[in-house]
Amino acid sequence: MQNLTIDPQRLWDSLMETAKFGGTPKGGIKRLTLTDEDKLVRDWFKRETEKLGCTVTVDEVGNMFAVRPGKRSDLLPIAMGSHLDTQPTGGKFDGVLGVLGALEAMRTLHASGYETNAPVEIVNWANEEGSRFAPAMLASGVYAGVFTPEYAYSREDRQGLKYGEELERIGYRGTEKAGAHKFGAMFELHIEQGPILEDEGKMIGVVQGVQGMRWYEVSVVGQDAHTGATPMYLRKNALLGAARAIDAIDAIAHEHAPNAVGTVGLIENKPNSRNVIPGEVFFTVDLRHPDEDVLDVMEKKFRDALERIMTPLKLTYEEKRIWISPAVKFAPDLIDCVRVGTSKAGFANRDMVSGAGHDAAYIARVAPTTMIFVPCAGGISHNEAESTSLEECAAGAQVLLNAVLEYDRRLG
Repeated sequence: MQNLTIDPQRLWDSLMETAKFGGTPKGGIKRLTLTDEDKLVRDWFKRETEKLGCTVTVDEVGNMFAVRPGKRSDLLPIAMGSHLDTQPTGGKFDGVLGVLGALEAMRTLHASGYETNAPVEIVNWANEEGSRFAPAMLASGVYAGVFTPEYAYSREDRQGLKYGEELERIGYRGTEKAGAHKFGAMFELHIEQGPILEDEGKMIGVVQGVQGMRWYEVSVVGQDAHTGATPMYLRKNALLGAARAIDAIDAIAHEHAPNAVGTVGLIENKPNSRNVIPGEVFFTVDLRHPDEDVLDVMEKKFRDALERIMTPLKLTYEEKRIWISPAVKFAPDLIDCVRVGTSKAGFANRDMVSGAGHDAAYIARVAPTTMIFVPCAGGISHNEAESTSLEECAAGAQVLLNAVLEYDRRLG
């Protein structure tokens, strides 16, 4: 296997350049799926990969594939990739490093004239974050057969705009059927989004799998009423019910420590007036654990808590689970290639399970898949303060390239 070295500064410059598409005053990125900013970064990605001789195709739900030919057309491509969409107050690295680290690996192959046995490609998965169109990992889910294209098209943001319509609007509804673009393996580079690597002084996380995740939506209905004229014992305060439910969700996660997490991340209070008792509240719930049996218990406790809390407060409610992502184990052969790639680069590493969801979790259902983690400062992610150094980004891209070349070598 030829010794190829990525260009750390070139990678960093690309990260900073693309951060301008949706850049925020606090140094983060607001690049929600299928917005004008998303179109700008997609157009940039297409131009940059075509400069390397890649053929770029787009499938029916907006996933982008940039393929560089290999010596053997009978082999399926080796994929690298992640996503370019962000949270409303996202950072510069979540998802983006996985796509641009792959681009740097591809640039290194191109600059050296190195010919791989199999074709190599970069994938930009659409709507990974789920912050505009729920659920998360929507388009990779369609690719893997978890969702239908029609389901994806029907997803609406909080303004009532549909995924399918917005996909058409920005010009990225492709003609290729989702899932038709096959590959032999996928490696996804990502920041850890947690504090473990930094705390232990390790550069690379060799990811074994992803914990199970479940998302819910809850609507609580009471009665709008005047704050001054309505006595406490006659109130139907929807926000009070929601507040007690949020506290119960936090307690459920603590009951299943240390691996359980439970979060309410989005809440809407109506009519949201200072002198009106809230009559309606909408909130989301996110439960996670590496063990599906434990998640079953957490889910039951959550639903029992809603009933226990709302009835005495004379509130009605509707709860629905909108997304489930079972715990995932990654492909041993690919994990071994990451180990070889990490050893070759000389970086300290540790095995770990991902606490966050990633496109790789769905792709693992249809192709051998694994992930590579690098540290992020303080473990902070989904935040404009998200920070990863030039050296850490470069380490991840180098291990990614090494792992892909090791896998390609084994294809012979």
